[in-house]
Amino acid sequence: MFKKRENVVEIEEGNLLSPKFDNEGLIPVITMCSQTKEILMHGYMNVEAFKKTIETKEAHYYSRSRKTIWHKGKTSGFIQKVIEIKIDDDQDSVWLTVDIGDGASCHVGYRSCFYRSIPLGPIDNGREVKMKFTEKEKKFDPEKVYKGQPNPTKI
Repeated sequence: MFKKRENVVEIEEGNLLSPKFDNEGLIPVITMCSQTKEILMHGYMNVEAFKKTIETKEAHYYSRSRKTIWHKGKTSGFIQKVIEIKIDDDQDSVWLTVDIGDGASCHVGYRSCFYRSIPLGPIDNGREVKMKFTEKEKKFDPEKVYKGQPNPTKI
């Protein structure tokens, strides 16, 4: 689909897209809000999801738990409209800048998947590190929006 990776100079300094997918055929993606600049989520794309994202200008990801491509926001209505796609120096990581309007990106109901902060400093007991919620209210009720669909979070 994309240009074959043939040499380091071409990959690092060339202008042709030749992404490196891992052994499972995935590439990690970090997604940022175009308005607030906050990180909304981290996910993965396979070749098909990456191609669909580029072509439709809407984020598509590959769900490792469900083993399928998903169009972000198709169920919730919070479509991620792609403003910009960047790729890192060795083309093995993608950075999306998206517009979600007043929506959310987290299946738990928060605006961002990164809704908790980990305290810094010495750890006395690693089993009792208490996180602080940085988002106080959910943007939507996942029970209503996803109506019995399986939760993608696995133990």
